[in-house]
Amino acid sequence: MYKSVIVGTGPAGLTAAIYLARANMNPLVIEGLEPGGQLTTTTEIENYPGFPEGIMGPELMDNMRKQAERFGATFVNGWVKTVDLEKRPFRLEVDGKGEIITETLIISTGASAKYLGIPGETENVGRGVSTCATCDGFFFRNKELIVVGGGDTALEEASFLTRFASKVTVVHRREELRASKIMQDRARSNPKIDWALSKTPLEVIAGERGVTGLKVRNNVSGEEEILDAGGVFVAIGHHPNTDFLKGQIETDENGYIVTVPGTSMTNIPGVFASGDVQDTRYRQAITAAGTGAMAAMDSEKFIDSLENN
Repeated sequence: MYKSVIVGTGPAGLTAAIYLARANMNPLVIEGLEPGGQLTTTTEIENYPGFPEGIMGPELMDNMRKQAERFGATFVNGWVKTVDLEKRPFRLEVDGKGEIITETLIISTGASAKYLGIPGETENVGRGVSTCATCDGFFFRNKELIVVGGGDTALEEASFLTRFASKVTVVHRREELRASKIMQDRARSNPKIDWALSKTPLEVIAGERGVTGLKVRNNVSGEEEILDAGGVFVAIGHHPNTDFLKGQIETDENGYIVTVPGTSMTNIPGVFASGDVQDTRYRQAITAAGTGAMAAMDSEKFIDSLENN
């Protein structure tokens, strides 16, 4: 029986582990197939406080893990197959580890960026392909960039990238955009934004130094061409990693866990959520870490209330 189990080892899960371990709660942290989360696929991080020269994503995650281990957190590598949240203690079936029982559960499984699934895409992540303009835009000063997508997120990222890029081209497979009118008006009035509508991405083109362009097909004429660019930002949404919960917890229409505003509490007492799995807006390492601290403190208070009753 554990007092607290944390599922996920991104900034949220590891911060929760640090806080709980320092509180002598001896948390168990369950790592998935990608320990460290999305930051392990990120190169240099320059906007995380405390690192004036920047730090590599994998190094930051490794440091967080070592800090949690130093205070007594334990880690197991495995995939959570099923959970039973009907009553406390909660039960988790972990692939290769059997059943794990806990009084409280912190879900920090994050959200995975959706990719196009075209050649040259995933192998060039960190070499010119990105899913986060806020994270990586600074590295593309004075370059021509492409943003793929037609929703609010795509146009927000395109507008943000014009702070750094010489030109940003929005590529969308339809003639009509899904974005709200106010976002479309704002983007269309930006002189640095060009449009490549009714064009389907086919392949990310890259050389020795990284991305050089995007091959697209004109959906009207059928012709193919290569749009030159020093970077391709994929902005077609994220998928929260909540499938393993199988509807046992309240989520929004997109699968993000709903928390009580200002807390990490879910609709199930003793179950808390932190990081991108419940954040549809910011999705930054620093905000994930903050909600991880909140989840740890909420979990500790919950345990205290049980022991005092």
